[in-house]
Amino acid sequence: MAERKARWLWYPGDLELYHALKQNFSRVERGCGWPAFWKSEGFRQRVAFRRVYELTEPTRFRVAVTPGAVGCVDLDGARYPLDAEIPCGAGTHRISIHVGCIACVPAVFVSGGVICSDEGWQVEDYAEPPVPAAFNRYFTDPGQDVSEWPRVETLREPTQAEPVEGGTLFTFPEEFSAALEVETADGSRPMVYLGESRAETLDTANCYYFARPDARGRLPRQALRWAFVPGLTPERVRVRAVEQRVDIPVRARFACDDGELNRIFEVAARTHMLCSDVFFLDGIKRDKWIWSGDAYQSLFVNRYLTGDREIEQRTLTALRGNDPVTTHINTIVDYSLLWILAMGVHTDSYGDMDFLRRMWPKMVSLMDLLRAQRDEQGFLVGRKQDWVFVDWADFDRDGPLCAEQMYLAAAYGTMARFAPEGERTFWLAERERLMAAVERCFWDAEQGAYVDSFTSGRRHVTRHASILAIVFGLVGEARQRLLAERVLHNPATPAIKTPYFRFFELDALCRLGELRTVLDEIKAYWGGMLRLGATTFWEEFDPALPLEKQYAMYGDPYGKSLCHAWAASPIYLLGRYFAGLRAEPGAPEGYIAAPAEGFFTRLDCEFPWRERQVTIRLGAE
Repeated sequence: MAERKARWLWYPGDLELYHALKQNFSRVERGCGWPAFWKSEGFRQRVAFRRVYELTEPTRFRVAVTPGAVGCVDLDGARYPLDAEIPCGAGTHRISIHVGCIACVPAVFVSGGVICSDEGWQVEDYAEPPVPAAFNRYFTDPGQDVSEWPRVETLREPTQAEPVEGGTLFTFPEEFSAALEVETADGSRPMVYLGESRAETLDTANCYYFARPDARGRLPRQALRWAFVPGLTPERVRVRAVEQRVDIPVRARFACDDGELNRIFEVAARTHMLCSDVFFLDGIKRDKWIWSGDAYQSLFVNRYLTGDREIEQRTLTALRGNDPVTTHINTIVDYSLLWILAMGVHTDSYGDMDFLRRMWPKMVSLMDLLRAQRDEQGFLVGRKQDWVFVDWADFDRDGPLCAEQMYLAAAYGTMARFAPEGERTFWLAERERLMAAVERCFWDAEQGAYVDSFTSGRRHVTRHASILAIVFGLVGEARQRLLAERVLHNPATPAIKTPYFRFFELDALCRLGELRTVLDEIKAYWGGMLRLGATTFWEEFDPALPLEKQYAMYGDPYGKSLCHAWAASPIYLLGRYFAGLRAEPGAPEGYIAAPAEGFFTRLDCEFPWRERQVTIRLGAE
């Protein structure tokens, strides 16, 4: 009989939660560990895998489990130790594998010609009915350790070793994540400083990351472009970097007659891929945490760059955690709402109904938490322990914040689209009631804009609520045009400063048909970073500042991330609006590819669309 394909199995969601803990606890800042400051969701530590086999001939099988796990195999009521070769005669047999592990996810790998850990196994945690066991393409070898995610390794050498202040500064051509290996002439283990900028790396008093090599001469995986070894000249020290990345193939390319735009696409793609590890990360130097707001935007970029649905599933699973839910995702109220919206974006992108069905109860319970925080008018307000973020901007935060209500209305719409048929009218009614209240309380007819707060009396206007109303289709075309005129094109309205919310603003302008404005913004803003020598795009950028002033943020001279997920949005904007690849339910393939007119004389692109590759060309071959 042919060998069947076995793989590691675990309880759905547990592997994601385990690796999310590792990721969110990996931040090190100036010698201090800094685990993420939100509620940490744990994995199940005791599970049972079950399967019934009907055998026509005798066979044998063996069970491997997570290193350090304890348990046994129950075959028809008889117990066998783990890793024993177990004989099994012809007939009907019930197999239960009981596994407990404190330090890592309880997982099993069953090897055998007939009995093996393929599809068909169920797993239970003794609290809920059994569910199909989970697996993925990264764990298919019985010798693997599920506590270590497999990564592709590439050896990289520095392009320059420069003597500086009695030490050596090593330069790499671009930023990346790597384990640095250090070799010294005398076998010593010097302190090594790593940085995203030359200035940070040489500022040993303020450099974010420094460490001594271990006994093998290796530093832990970390972001770097420069490395400084004080006290050792170039002839006494050598370094090389072992770049480590999760194997997620890029499936897109973009080439047009504008070289700067091609470079922007290339650097945005590099930025996104560096922040695409086991999960979507905010950045690769400072936090390295899994943030819902960053992940939401990464979904849009990922659709046009890799089309990898599994990283989206892992990220959404890790962010949401288990029920009961008592705190907001990342402690941020709008990040809980963005998680709801992200579930809709993911489902639209891939038609991933199995994942939606598995996560739907968690969407409902999270919405229950959000709805419990509404005031008497139906407006969402934060609790004492909550963070209402929206963006780094000077909002009037007295009372309910208008932009937050726009997110809530959009989330109601997502729930209505995917709810069971009998529940859709409930969610639609919730959205209609909320938008009526927003119109009554936040709309300022004289200014032609939504104010941040109606309780303070300031009638202060920022761009955010208007942008979200346009992006989420919460207002009609006439109102959208008015908001564009009175808010988006009004120089008196404070400008958006972060690439995070510039994603929403440029998306809104594209929806309004203002593609020329958007293209000019892309070239000025992201092109501005390139002109300062960026090899990845930054968390924030102020074109008015010189290079030496660009690195500060959060009151820290090097607090800004220079490789940040939310800065990769040109991939989505160029793919969706300029190359013109977008969903079209009535089209034969479910999409259309119609490049915007008047922007390119030559265009040669390829993008993923679910399992397909879509090629878009204009001009000469």
